[in-house]
Amino acid sequence: MRNEKEMFDLILNYANSDDRVLAVGLNGSRTNKNVPKDEFQDYDVVFVVDNVFSFIDDPTWIDYFGDRIIMQKPESMELFPPSLGGMFSYLMLFEDKNRIDLILCPKEQKDNWHRGDKLSKILLDKGNYLSKIADSTDEDYHISKPNKQKFLDCCNEFWWVSTYVVKGLCRDEIFYATDHLYNNLSSELLRMVSWKVGIDYGFDFSIGKNYKYIKNYIDENTYNKLLSLLDMSSKEKIWTSLEATQCMFDKFAKEVSSYLDYSYEDQGFEKVLLYTKEYKDKYI
Repeated sequence: MRNEKEMFDLILNYANSDDRVLAVGLNGSRTNKNVPKDEFQDYDVVFVVDNVFSFIDDPTWIDYFGDRIIMQKPESMELFPPSLGGMFSYLMLFEDKNRIDLILCPKEQKDNWHRGDKLSKILLDKGNYLSKIADSTDEDYHISKPNKQKFLDCCNEFWWVSTYVVKGLCRDEIFYATDHLYNNLSSELLRMVSWKVGIDYGFDFSIGKNYKYIKNYIDENTYNKLLSLLDMSSKEKIWTSLEATQCMFDKFAKEVSSYLDYSYEDQGFEKVLLYTKEYKDKYI
C-alpha cells in the first residue's frame, strides 16, 4: 500500500504536470488533526481546472493514479442525481487499497472549491489563483446543543414514526417496518444520545460522521445495548428491538430534558409505548 507521502506526491506530481490543473485542494479527515489516521482514510482531493470537459471526454488521465478495484462517477449516474452543481467527481478505490475521491472544480467556481467545508486546505496554487482560507477546523461537525424546538422535534419524529413500525409489523410488511426502525428511529435515538454526550463532555468536539466515534463517549453497557437493537433477524426480534429502542430513547430524552430544562414528560409520548404493547400482544 502506498504511504501518505507517496500518495500526496502522486497527486501533486500529476497536478504540476498538467497545465489544465490550476490548483489543488484537500477536504475531509486528512485535514483534521483530531481524527486518528488509518489505512481507510480517503484522499478527498479537489482539482480546480480549466476546461472540465476536456477531462471528462478523455478519462484516460485517471489511469495515472494506479490500477483500480472499482470506480464511481456520481455525476454520470441517472439513478442517483448529481449534487455538486457543475463539479464532477471520480471516486476511486485502487488495487493497493488506497482511495482517492477526486473532484474537478471548474475555474469559474474557484471561490467555492471547498463548498463551504471548513475541513479544507490548499495543497497547490499555481500563481496564487485561489483566495486564502482559514486553517482547517472541524467546528462545523461539533455536537450541536439543541434548542427546545429541536429537542421536541426529535422526540416527535421518533414517537410518530414508531407507529409506522407497528403498522408494518402488524401487516407483516417486514421491510417497511425495518426501514423505519433502522433509518428513522435509530437515527433519532443516536441524535438524542449524542446530545447526552454533549451534556457530559461539552459541545465543542465532533463524534464523527454517522456517529462513528460515539462509542468512545458512552459506557460499555450502553454501547452493547445499542448494538443489540440491530438484531432484526425475525419478526419477533423486530418487535423486541422496537420496544427496546423506545425504552432507550425515553430514558435518554428524560435525561437530556432534565438537564436542559425542556418539557418532555408532559408531551404524552408514553401513549405510544402503550399503543406498541397493545398491538404487539395482539399480533405476536
